[in-house]
Amino acid sequence: MAKLDSYLTVAEAAEYLGVSPNTIRNWGRDGKIKEHRHPINNYRLFKAVDLERILKKVDKPKKASKPR
Repeated sequence: MAKLDSYLTVAEAAEYLGVSPNTIRNWGRDGKIKEHRHPINNYRLFKAVDLERILKKVDKPKKASKPR
C-alpha cells in the first residue's frame, strides 16, 4: 500500500509547479495530470513523481526547426 506522504494536495502541487490551484484542478480534470483521490475525504492528490515529470518536460529545450 502506498503511503500518503508521497502525494501532494492541490495547493502543494500548485506551489510545486508554480501555477494556481485552479490550474492544477483543470489539468487533473482534463487528464493532463493523473489525479488520485484520498480514500477518506475524496480530496484530489497528486504524486510527486508525476509532477517532477512535468517539470522535466518544461525544462527540456525544444529543438529548433531548420530554416528553409
